[in-house]
Amino acid sequence: MDLINEPWPWYIAGPLIGLFIPLLLVIGNKSFGISSSFKHICAACLPVKKIEFFNYNWKDYSWNIVLVFGVLLGALITGFLVDLNYDIAISEETKNALSTIGISNFSGFIPSDIFSWDNLTLKSFTLLIGGGFLVGFGTRYANGCTSGHAIMGLSLLSIGSLIAVIGFFIGGLLMTHILFPYIF
Repeated sequence: MDLINEPWPWYIAGPLIGLFIPLLLVIGNKSFGISSSFKHICAACLPVKKIEFFNYNWKDYSWNIVLVFGVLLGALITGFLVDLNYDIAISEETKNALSTIGISNFSGFIPSDIFSWDNLTLKSFTLLIGGGFLVGFGTRYANGCTSGHAIMGLSLLSIGSLIAVIGFFIGGLLMTHILFPYIF
């Protein structure tokens, strides 16, 4: 097993993620989540003291900003060190379903039929911006992102996180099976 150039199996990645949560709680009484870091970055960078939402001591959350920059730096380093031009394992049933909506190239890490500059149109750009806005709005409305609710919130037995995660899955299923075929 090549832990550098291949995705980590669930029995390695899962326990590492699972152990990260108690480590955050025990060492620093911190909650894992990425979406709140955008609020902290805005509070740190912008002169927004007149806006109540950003009027707090963002330095108390500087560890969260460091975490986000660490994730970005790790992704950048990985992009240079790891060959991402391998085929991911997709079932034949999924390939057939995707083929019916025009996605036929399954080589590489992401389908180039969707994610490429050549396929960028006004429609896809509008959907990208609109989808990003909806994800950002939903993240703030749900008071957290998928990683925060699914990993941290569920481990703390939060009912709100359970409802949010169920909503994420329902939204993903609706998008995949009902909306996406008509949009793409």
